[in-house]
Amino acid sequence: MWQPNRLEQERLEKLQQLEARGIEAFPRRVERTHSTARAISAYEMANPEPTETPVEVQVTVCGRIRRVNLKGKIAFLHIEDESGRVQLMLRINELGEATFDLFKEKLIDMDDFVQASGTMIRTKTGEISVLVMALKLLAKSLSPLPVIKQQVLEDGSTVEYGEFSAVETRYRQRYADLAVNARVRDVFASRARMLRAVREFFDREGFLEVETPILQPLYGGAAARPFITHHNQLEQDLYLRISFELYLKRLLVGGYDAVYEIGRDFRNEGVSYKHNTEFTMLEFYKAYIDYHEVARITERFVAAACEAVNGTLQISYQGMTLDFTAPWKRITMREAIREAVGIDYMNYRDAASLEGAIRAAGIEVKPGQPWGKLVEHLLGECVEPKLIQPTFIMDYPRDISPFAKKVDYDDMHVERWELYIAGMEMANAFTELNDPRDQEARFVEMARLFREGEDDETPLDEDYLRAMRYGMPPNGGFGMGMDRLAMLLTDQRSIRDVLLYPHLRKEE
Repeated sequence: MWQPNRLEQERLEKLQQLEARGIEAFPRRVERTHSTARAISAYEMANPEPTETPVEVQVTVCGRIRRVNLKGKIAFLHIEDESGRVQLMLRINELGEATFDLFKEKLIDMDDFVQASGTMIRTKTGEISVLVMALKLLAKSLSPLPVIKQQVLEDGSTVEYGEFSAVETRYRQRYADLAVNARVRDVFASRARMLRAVREFFDREGFLEVETPILQPLYGGAAARPFITHHNQLEQDLYLRISFELYLKRLLVGGYDAVYEIGRDFRNEGVSYKHNTEFTMLEFYKAYIDYHEVARITERFVAAACEAVNGTLQISYQGMTLDFTAPWKRITMREAIREAVGIDYMNYRDAASLEGAIRAAGIEVKPGQPWGKLVEHLLGECVEPKLIQPTFIMDYPRDISPFAKKVDYDDMHVERWELYIAGMEMANAFTELNDPRDQEARFVEMARLFREGEDDETPLDEDYLRAMRYGMPPNGGFGMGMDRLAMLLTDQRSIRDVLLYPHLRKEE
């Protein structure tokens, strides 16, 4: 049960006084003709130049009270809605004594929602305001919003302190965080523009947006541990999907040339500044292209998203300048590791010898890993943190890439790339395997290499193989976490800052 503190108790008492006067604190009906921004714009359009006889503009605006300044028989309020703020000018003569007294007695105060009707004016200080003729309470705030205090340091940087300075508190109470932080609201508005730009790009390119099952009888398409649930009626265990891949590629068998999906994936893994257990993924698959064309599509759609959010292809991220102008750098995994570490892993073609070479180079590694995992470990430890500008790492080991076609120059690599930006892995793409015999053999090989306790089991999906046996066109496929792209485009270091409701530990 809610136990109100002193300030909340005061607000409850104010609510009781309002109701005793017959004032409805949470009315059913609201009227609004203009947002705050549109009200100001309407006045500016009607009166482009200051004049003694301005054109009259009547408005009804609604919003949360963010500032109150009472001066005798005049009060100035600022109310805020999603579009911005506008000043309300309240005078006892126009408003009436009964309504004006609600402010004088502080029965209506900060954080309450109100509806104000009146005429737009320009005050003596030049601020466009609403001269209020009628005012109505829309919602009484029983808990005062937290106050974020700031201190400017000698170097010009700003630190925040006070009751709402802890970021975890802000994540837990995102509703309050949004209410008091316009810059946080801006981040999520930018995220929405990004997603809209991505959808518009793929729609223009002739892709069909589709939806595939979230609850799946067999998970697959990625190396990750799933969440398990149970269907009581069917008496069947199901998995929250970790990827859309195998369902989307079935649609190519069915006759679609190009499909994409933006939706939620769920992976039962650890969290970090760039991982959340529930996240938004983009995947697309297109027939008759390979991983080179997928890379070119990626350059174009990321650039379109960057332009939509920032208006430029050169942006700042955590002090780094990133340039999304195509073409982006391409380098094979073998070359990248050889340049960074001095190890040519193709000189060590079994796991034991490669593990020894890694340890000899002074790099820590978990013992007993498969050869491909050791190569991937070298990439993650020694190459990934240095990849600041957009870079495609091309041609991955076959034994960690079960859905990609082999390269034409050896049997140990496949046509797969990963995209890295600002030291983060951003995307994964393949020239997709479409030979059902090879795919079945890969499933069997992955099962052989799987070790208990690891997160990378790839179950054999017989229905997917059946679909492939009907004939799957050659195709290129792609996956990218939209949350990480949002981090880049809005200059946020943590994935939690671009998720409205990030997953957190249970609140004590």
